Amino acid sequence: MKDANKRLEYNKSRQKINNESMINNTASKVGILKFTGVAALALGSVALATQNAQALSPLAIVNGITASGGVGVSKNILYGDEPDQDLDIYYPKPLAQAMKAQSAINDGAINDSYPMVVFVHGGSWESGNKEQYAFVGQSLAQAGYVTAVINYRKAPEHVYPDYVKDTAQAIAWSINNAPSLHADPKRLAVIGHSAGAFNAVAAVANEDFLAPYGIKPEDITAVVGIAGPYSYDFRKFDSATAFAADATPDDVMPDRQIKGEQPPYLLLTAEKDKVVYATNTIKMTKALQEAGVTVENGEIKGASHVTSIGAMAPPLRWVNDVRAQVLTYLDKMLK
Repeated sequence: MKDANKRLEYNKSRQKINNESMINNTASKVGILKFTGVAALALGSVALATQNAQALSPLAIVNGITASGGVGVSKNILYGDEPDQDLDIYYPKPLAQAMKAQSAINDGAINDSYPMVVFVHGGSWESGNKEQYAFVGQSLAQAGYVTAVINYRKAPEHVYPDYVKDTAQAIAWSINNAPSLHADPKRLAVIGHSAGAFNAVAAVANEDFLAPYGIKPEDITAVVGIAGPYSYDFRKFDSATAFAADATPDDVMPDRQIKGEQPPYLLLTAEKDKVVYATNTIKMTKALQEAGVTVENGEIKGASHVTSIGAMAPPLRWVNDVRAQVLTYLDKMLK
């Protein structure tokens, strides 16, 4: 990061989350869906379950599936009890079609189990939301992955480690609920971009974040970080507001917080990134390798900080090869 006046380049506006669909997660720290298969899903504007765990109409659930980029989507599912602790689930087209075709009585007939991805958006820990990154969920679902695109609490109201804790909780929710989403919890990857890459890497690299949910980093199949600020002195930049006033880089940077057996990582940089520099990835890679972790690196040729994620959108695949690099890695690790 070069200039204190430059922040991660995202729209500063936030949209309020429409908490129409809810999960009764009072039974544990991570809510477990009370139904199986399609009967467990909150699709479109249909409530998944109220806090009173009211019964749902199977037809209402099935009819709640909304097409989005040729795939299915379930919106505004809570993974926690705090504001912004919600996510959207995107389903590959064949799965969405099968879910529409099956009644709740026969949903056991959907035998396919898909690999799953949890995506964490960027925004300098202050801006961005899951709606703005719907294109990532659509793109990954089109490639055959059940995909959770998550929200998390933002600075300055919430500073480190709140947004990392939220990421870990969303990962745990995804693992615990994967079977009800027709996904395989043993084939799950976490992907993040920019500040979201920090969150994704930090939540997995330090086993303490997943430990409250009975999950270990090695339960994740792979982690992909795109243009992440894993190792810098935030005190010199505007992003200092995302960290406690007395925090230091040694206290919070993921390259200094590696703990526990780790999954493999793919860390990508953008060739023309003027916001988050490659030194972050170089230092994170070195720290992981010194801890005995398998790490792959890649450079997204011609990409800026913004296009390093924007080119995940189907109409923008020609801009650079970030989608190809991510899918090649995911296919190798998860399929």
